[in-house]
Parts: sequence; structure tokens; C-alpha cells
Amino acid sequence: MEVVFFFFFTILFSSIFIDTEANCPVVKCSHDGPEILFPFSVQGLQPLDCNNPGFELICRENTTTIHFPSYGDLVVKSISYDNKKLSLLDPKNCVHEVFLNLNLSLTPFQYYYVVKNYTYLNCSSLLSPPFVQVPCLSGPRHYVYVVESFEIVPVSCKPVRTISIPFSYSPYLSDNRFGLGFIWDLPGMGGGCRESWVVRCFNLAREKGVVGNGRVEVKLFEGREETYGMFG
Repeated sequence: MEVVFFFFFTILFSSIFIDTEANCPVVKCSHDGPEILFPFSVQGLQPLDCNNPGFELICRENTTTIHFPSYGDLVVKSISYDNKKLSLLDPKNCVHEVFLNLNLSLTPFQYYYVVKNYTYLNCSSLLSPPFVQVPCLSGPRHYVYVVESFEIVPVSCKPVRTISIPFSYSPYLSDNRFGLGFIWDLPGMGGGCRESWVVRCFNLAREKGVVGNGRVEVKLFEGREETYGMFG
């Protein structure tokens, strides 16, 4: 039964997304901007059917941007649809402020590069090398550093947060884009729905008129059985 349902589920949503992709025209925010097509969309420039949660882009002053509630707007530098890679720029020129605040857990994105745990330190005095200060996060009376999480914290510093990010700070790297590469996942593409997206899949199917009312229990891949949506 589970195998049959999974097969039906995959075919059902694959057909939905293929149909949606075919009806979404390609648009740009500027002549030199990236092409915007499925799964991304721009409200007002494409049909509502093209919209996918988390993939909404904004055209602002001939610039393509994407909004993250946990941080704000980032500029879209390029989109590789073959590799499902999104490359962004930080208009504030402070990548580590992005790293420190960006919460990807409720988005369809994850970092393109391998991540590891780093700890941000807020220090009351300058530290000697090999510590390297993050200028865009520091001020006249406080100094911010990024260290590997296993390092001993100096007495003049307090840990701010330990997070998984692609890179530590380096003054030799661009501070507005290095590390801001992301890959995405989408329900019905490349393996079906992730657990957190199941409800959205059902809602999309209902909006498309593919499924009706009813109730079904879906056994997720981890083996836990829960009821996620109404369809028949």
C-alpha cells in the first residue's frame, strides 16, 4: 500500500509542477538580471499559479532580490536551474551578518558549500593574531570574531552564537557574496516532498483541482505515521 501511494504521490505532483512550469513566462527585473522562471516567480509579472512559497522574488529598482524574514533582502546575482543553485549578494556588504541571522530551516534552501560549526565572539578588547576581527560587525567599543567552536574563549570575550556556516571570516575574501551560494529543494522534484512541505503539496493539489475532500494517513519515510491533509 505504501509503495502504491508513493508512486501515485510522485506521479501526481510531478504532473502538477510540469503543468505549472509550462505556463510561467520567463521574466527579468533588468536587462542584465537573471532570468526568472519556475520555481521562482515575481508577483505581478507572472500568473498566480507560478507562485511557490519561499521562491518569491522582488523587482526593486531594476534589481532582483529575495526576502528572508530572519534577515531581510538579499540581491540575486545568478540562478542556475540545471544545478538548482542560487547565488546571492548582501547589499550591506556584511556576509557574516547574514550568516549570523539567516534561518534556513523554514525555507527550501540550504548552503551550497559544506558547513561546519563556528562561534561568534563579542569581545571588549582587541585580540592578537591569529584572531581576525570582523569589521562590519564590530564597533568602537566591541570587537567581533568568528572562531571554530572547539576553540577556547578568551577572557575578554563572550560567545554570541554557535551556528553551522560555510566559512569563517577572512579579510582577503569579498565581504558581500563569499559563501552566499544556496541550493534548493522543491516538492515533486528530485525525490518528492520533504516532510515539512507535505501540507503545502496537498494544498497545491487541491488548488489545482486534482484532489478533493477526504482523509488519508500518510506514512512518512522515517516510519512515523501521521495525518497531514484532506484529500480523496
